[in-house]
Amino acid sequence: MHINKQLIYILTLVLISTCTLLSQTKKTVLEDTIYTTYIMPVVNVIGTTENLITIPGSANVLHMRSLEISRVFTTNEALRKFPGVNVRDEDGFGLRPNISIRGLNPTRTTKVTLLEDGVPVAYSPYGDNASYYHPPIDRFERIELLKGAGQILFGPQTIGGIINYITPAPAELFGGFVSVTGGNRGYFDGKVRLSAHRMLLDYTRKQGEGARNNIYSQLNDFNFKAVLGLGSNQAITLRANVFTENSTVTYSGLTEAEFQNFGPFYNPFKNDRFDIKRYGASATHNLELGESVLLTTNFYLSQFNRDWWRQSSTTTDTQGGAAGIAFRDARLAGKKVNPDDLNSVQGRLRKYTTLGVEPRLKILHSVLGISSELQFGIKVHFEEQNRRQINGITPTARAGTTVEDNIRETKAYSAFIVNRFLFGNFSVTPGLRYEYISSLRTNRLPGGKAGSDDLGKWVPSLGVNWNPTTTLTVFAGVHRGFSPPRTEDIIGLVGTATNVEPEESTNWELGARLQPSSANVFQVTLFRNDFKRLIAVGSIAAGATPLAQGEALFQGMELSGYFDLANGLYLNGAYTFLQRAEQTTPFQQVVGNTIIAGSAAGNRQPYAPKHLLTIAAGYTVDELNTQLEAVHVSEQFADFANTTIPTADGQRGKIGAYMIWNAAFNYNLEIFNTTLFLTIKNLTNKIYIVDRTRGILVGSPRLIQFGMQWKF
Repeated sequence: MHINKQLIYILTLVLISTCTLLSQTKKTVLEDTIYTTYIMPVVNVIGTTENLITIPGSANVLHMRSLEISRVFTTNEALRKFPGVNVRDEDGFGLRPNISIRGLNPTRTTKVTLLEDGVPVAYSPYGDNASYYHPPIDRFERIELLKGAGQILFGPQTIGGIINYITPAPAELFGGFVSVTGGNRGYFDGKVRLSAHRMLLDYTRKQGEGARNNIYSQLNDFNFKAVLGLGSNQAITLRANVFTENSTVTYSGLTEAEFQNFGPFYNPFKNDRFDIKRYGASATHNLELGESVLLTTNFYLSQFNRDWWRQSSTTTDTQGGAAGIAFRDARLAGKKVNPDDLNSVQGRLRKYTTLGVEPRLKILHSVLGISSELQFGIKVHFEEQNRRQINGITPTARAGTTVEDNIRETKAYSAFIVNRFLFGNFSVTPGLRYEYISSLRTNRLPGGKAGSDDLGKWVPSLGVNWNPTTTLTVFAGVHRGFSPPRTEDIIGLVGTATNVEPEESTNWELGARLQPSSANVFQVTLFRNDFKRLIAVGSIAAGATPLAQGEALFQGMELSGYFDLANGLYLNGAYTFLQRAEQTTPFQQVVGNTIIAGSAAGNRQPYAPKHLLTIAAGYTVDELNTQLEAVHVSEQFADFANTTIPTADGQRGKIGAYMIWNAAFNYNLEIFNTTLFLTIKNLTNKIYIVDRTRGILVGSPRLIQFGMQWKF
């Protein structure tokens, strides 16, 4: 059964009808922030910095000032400022970031829950949590990262962490800014933001060359946001977004011989195209039921369309029959190839519809004289994946033979209850989450069949806080890590169910947070994530690896901090020491139980560097702010066998350590409300490998950007 269209109509009517209540608005005053002077309904993962003392786990907030001073170009740059986070580059624009937390494989960000204002970013977080779309960093004013026991308030992924992107609040009075940035490699970034009467319009246009030849991206991002009062005890935040991307970008990396003969930026696939259209709408409603009860409800709806036409998916791809085999062999031999001579192209065409509603209740109460804060919530969530593959017989065909046509539907129902008990300087927070997921896959090709599967799982947690002073928080916690299997993995094309259990781990934390002032925050965390079952899908480590599972252990330490020296100098940084990222049993194929070639107990997990460091030093004098940043990633393996010598296909072999430098200069012309800025990314123009999943991919070459921002 497809997603019930009536539900979509109902959600749309809810959004429209609330707009008609504008005349009933009532302004409520809140403490001033940079954008707003009223209460805005929002689902916080962390909230303000002051909330950190209540979080039973590691938590970090990246504020707008940090984003502006360093002039981050991509989401990748921003997230590297967090401890425990490894972000692997791909296209050079950060449009499809590969995010890892605490050693989990970063490919397509499948082990992380991504939210925007508390609303799911992923187009299929239950049925296929792969990220082929990511909103541009320009849209946000703050980023929250939560790891540990507090994750069970969200889900469905409770393994790595929660990343919540916060968009600006609309202003009461008219204001905004215009910014323009240009740079080498054809880079342009233009942005306009207008805000008044608790409404905000935001438009971003970006375009430029990617990390390799024949990669060029252009995107448009339009956002609307409004806050409406609905009487003295209610308010609603409405959001709408339209995002488009048109790129020439391929999927395949380089063979070893291509890398040696033609250099790191070689890419012959000039005919490959990647196009996205995404439409999203959401509403967050607050209802105050007295002084101690708050009901917050999220409604969300999105549609994501993705067409990716490509002539090669990996360095060993042989699409096109005999000609494709010859094409592959030429690449392995390091000979230049012309994709116009390959009369084949594959169109991977996807359409996703996501719909959900999630009410959350917060109650301040007392149990046997013990002050408490109860949080309870439920979620009803629907997904529909419409997936087709069309094989064409010319290099630029956009029609051909349909070889895949199926619908994948997911219905998910979840609930959580968490209660924070306060015992003076101590707090204890037990919690429980339940996830129920129903999946259906229908093969619409002639003779195709349908199959279904159901899954239910309890996810418990326990967090403890100790606040001996107002500036120090000691925290500890344990929770179950949970991640549902993909629909395509549990239900085959012929409708048969495969026994793929969800990922399951026991995650421990112990740490401390020191905040001697609003400008200085330090955190240290010890963590241990013990996996009873870790799933490895076929595309995460050396593309031919089949669906596999095994036991694993991730263990280490994180450090982060910001230190203002009060004389214009400041330091901030994040360091991760991943002591262990170990296969504690050999990984085996789910079907057949065959051990993956080279996998063995004691081997290190692929794409799990032992050391991650991002550190920046800055200096502010009068109207000038300068910053120098270093990003270090230690060596890592690209497969389960821990192969060190590169293979001919480029998909295996050790990836060497690298360090890149970034510089930013900002000058504030206060009399004109204008800031001029200059940034240099990859200052030394270092060449370094970042990925071998589908062949060798390299990081972006040096990018020099100059721009200005005028605020009004």
